[in-house]
Amino acid sequence: MAQDEMKTKQRVPEPTLRRLPWYLAYIKLLKGKGETVVSSTQISKVLSIEASQVVKDLSFVKIGGKTRVGYDIDELAIALDSFLGFTSSHKAFLFGVGSLGAALLQDSGLKQYGLEIVAGFDIREELDGTFINGIPVYHISHYPAYQRQYGATIGVITVPVDKAQEVADQIIEGGIKGLWNFTPFRICVPEDVVIQNTSMYAHLAVMFNRLNTIDH
Repeated sequence: MAQDEMKTKQRVPEPTLRRLPWYLAYIKLLKGKGETVVSSTQISKVLSIEASQVVKDLSFVKIGGKTRVGYDIDELAIALDSFLGFTSSHKAFLFGVGSLGAALLQDSGLKQYGLEIVAGFDIREELDGTFINGIPVYHISHYPAYQRQYGATIGVITVPVDKAQEVADQIIEGGIKGLWNFTPFRICVPEDVVIQNTSMYAHLAVMFNRLNTIDH
């Protein structure tokens, strides 16, 4: 990837990056129905986002629509897939094969978006050498050896909250530079490590709070 292109992607606002997959999912739905073009107004109405914001978001992808016609759906889908990194395969290890971890190993859809979980790790001896959805699970002590073999770039963290920082430190020590954290613990990482926090509990708190503010 060219240096200028990398700099451009780094400047994309996070809210925009969160909305782009919504656009992609919607246009793929339209494509499945045989549609060939889509307008920013159409996307705006369906996703409840201002049309001007849709246009601004898509401008980061470097693809333009035609006046009074819209965007070519095939071209837009390809551009978004590539821009979001979904067309590249990123090898990942999952740490913590509990109920959530096992569910993620079962989710074959992640691979369609470029995330290939190639192994899971856990502290329980009885899980060592087992398979979930065809993916091997090993004892955590084997992580350094398998990291040398697979060269995973992403670590998915689904361990208990009291182990989150300890496991993150171990993952980083093994050379992984990207962490997808599913625990509610705010993990501290070095500046050269990317971390994405996805706490279901935090999202639940927001939903509960909004429900409580609705007038009945």
